Amino acid sequence: MESIFYDIGLIMITATVIAFLAKLIKQPIIPAYVITGILLGPVFKVITNQDVIQTLSEIGIAFLLFVVGIEIEFKRLKEVGLAATLGGLVEVLVMFIVGYFAGAAVGMTPIQSVYIGLLVAFSSTMVVVKILSDIRELDTLHGRIVLGILLVQDVLAVFAMSTLVTLASFSSFVLFLALLKGILLVLIVLAASHYIFPFVFKVAAKSSELLFLTSITACFLFALLFSVLDFSIAIGAFAAGIAIANLPYSFEIVGKVKSIRDFFATLFFVALGMQLTPTAIKETLPALFLIGLLVVVVKPVLIMVLTSLTGYKKRVAFATGMALAQTSEFALILIAIGMSIGHVGDKVFAITVITTITTISITSYLFKYSHKLYNILEKPLSLLDRISKTGEDLEYIPKRKLDVLLIGLDRTGYSIFRKLQTMQKEFIIVDYNPNIIRHLINERVPCIYGDISNPEIMSQIDLKNLKLIISTVPDEDVSEYIIKHARRANKDVIIFVTAYQVDDALLLYEKGADYVILPHFLGGEHVSLLLEDITKDINSLIKTKLNHIRELHNRHLLGHEHPAHRDHSKKNSV
Repeated sequence: MESIFYDIGLIMITATVIAFLAKLIKQPIIPAYVITGILLGPVFKVITNQDVIQTLSEIGIAFLLFVVGIEIEFKRLKEVGLAATLGGLVEVLVMFIVGYFAGAAVGMTPIQSVYIGLLVAFSSTMVVVKILSDIRELDTLHGRIVLGILLVQDVLAVFAMSTLVTLASFSSFVLFLALLKGILLVLIVLAASHYIFPFVFKVAAKSSELLFLTSITACFLFALLFSVLDFSIAIGAFAAGIAIANLPYSFEIVGKVKSIRDFFATLFFVALGMQLTPTAIKETLPALFLIGLLVVVVKPVLIMVLTSLTGYKKRVAFATGMALAQTSEFALILIAIGMSIGHVGDKVFAITVITTITTISITSYLFKYSHKLYNILEKPLSLLDRISKTGEDLEYIPKRKLDVLLIGLDRTGYSIFRKLQTMQKEFIIVDYNPNIIRHLINERVPCIYGDISNPEIMSQIDLKNLKLIISTVPDEDVSEYIIKHARRANKDVIIFVTAYQVDDALLLYEKGADYVILPHFLGGEHVSLLLEDITKDINSLIKTKLNHIRELHNRHLLGHEHPAHRDHSKKNSV
């Protein structure tokens, strides 16, 4: 027992020190955890008994996927349903086939090649959701598309796991039994979500401690149930999260479970590092290079093309593809199943572990430098805009003088849009969500579909005669681009831009912005003004309430949702 405490303590201390160093030099945290594992394991051999750490890391995967399941908002995925379905199904099919032949090309058997195909086909729900949440992009347009694709992949991963188990003793009866078990589990999840959990959690919510214990119990109960029926405990935890997601207490549950999740997640990434050895790298180098190329280059490009085919422009397609340039934690579970039933040996295991470590680490850097990468690749990426043309004329530009340019309509932009209508201003809207643009065209509202940082889009707008530009896009590079090009064409135009960080806002003021919108601060300012009105006339509250209810109904029709307050670091969509 003392040895376990010593090992965990050493891991946490070392991980904290290296994570601190990573933050000081502005590097991502996940590679710091992997480096911790490499140092404590294969380099200095401080921790030799990895079995306990490995077990705890598996619990980490379960908790991470439990929280991911709770945070999935199916209603938010409706508007990106086509992109998510096409991206998920076609990408998995194509990458599985490509991965299979890549495995065969480096001398693997057909069954080993199947595992390589599965390795390159799936992306990491756990890692991507964590990073998107950390950088506040979980609720952006590309964030919702990524989440939808990952949801489709997760369903296919569950099917793959059950199929692989049946391959060990394949028969029509075993396959039928696996299918029957899967249907039974889906029915149990639905029953728990709609009939059992609402009552149980309503009682548990009366006590903060009982709510926490009940949620943890639900996680372990589903994990145990799935394990008994020959499915992964991680999938069981994920299913428990989905069953809890629609409850009104889900936000509070996530807040309570997050600390446990982060602790076990650290152990998971450290355990990955411990499994990396120089010998394994040397022996599998040719295969690693080929498979790594498929995951980091071919898969993102395929997803970009598929996203463009559903009508989204290059910026959204690029962000979606880059987010999925890694292998999945499910790959580790799949390879464990493969080893237990004798499908694969140490070589494929080493390839899976090393590819997972390296691609997850690379993903952290792809997110960190995504804007710079986009700027470098912007010209070649223009090919995606040609693909995204659906034959529709996604713009409505009336031949009259325009006073205001509004960039981004979702949420913050919608309130500004309504105010501009009330003021009877002549304005035009630019947005890269095709669904929003179609709605505006139907309403005969002047609009253009596209990315404002695209010179072709900017050239369609008469900047010289504009009096006001308002951008609700919280992207520093985009804001700087708007300020630079607008000032060049019209030095007198008033420019509003948006930021989420105080440092970013101050920088944008230095660049020439007239006002920087900070959405998280606007709520407090609005309430303070409301308090002044109530003090003068209490009846004004009734009028404000009725107007607010009317606006909420309109937003509901447009598919707007307020970002979940379960994580105050999340990025709101504009």
